[in-house]
Amino acid sequence: MKIVVKADQAQKLAFLQMSLPDTLELVWYEAGMNQMLDFEQDVVAYLDCNYETEGFAFAQIHQKPVFVHAVLATSQLLPINAIRINAWEGFLERPIWELACNNSDIKTEAEKVLRHLNKSFAWVPDQPGLIAARVVAMIINEAFFALGDGVSSKESIDIAMKLGTNYPWGPFEWATKIGLNNIISLLTQLSGVNERYHPAPKLLEEQANLLNMASKNN
Repeated sequence: MKIVVKADQAQKLAFLQMSLPDTLELVWYEAGMNQMLDFEQDVVAYLDCNYETEGFAFAQIHQKPVFVHAVLATSQLLPINAIRINAWEGFLERPIWELACNNSDIKTEAEKVLRHLNKSFAWVPDQPGLIAARVVAMIINEAFFALGDGVSSKESIDIAMKLGTNYPWGPFEWATKIGLNNIISLLTQLSGVNERYHPAPKLLEEQANLLNMASKNN
């Protein structure tokens, strides 16, 4: 039994650290593989962890579930056999994966696959950010508001949040892991519906500074 996975190095490490049954094999995707593997009976599913940065990898796969890293895109923008997951750094390691899908048949198949992976899961509303990403993005945004207001330093805010709430990382550490572009993209999309999600000025300023530094280095 095989699951084909398209992932970057950090995501691969997260999968390799999972406790998988001996009967299950992870096959790391390379360009051109999907058409061939679609005909192999022992391939039960596909995982595309790079959709938001590289586009859909398994467009030719129609008969099997495809788990897609889609924090921003809802199921309306994805193929009918796609199941949304969040593959931001630190989220694949979470004990429970959040899933979103509007196709009941595919949901049933997805649940079978996740049991093979020994992975707990929860179906959540099919909305941008799912649930955890929305919460984390808002925490990061509020931390940047606090930083802009001069409440404290990044280091002190991170320490306070880890000690006070038992978070694995502080909000600025989280922002670095996930990437400011990802956080701002989600907040900007959500702010179109509710202005409370509007990115903090200090967050936008930091992104601009990083872009300026990158352009100078190039």
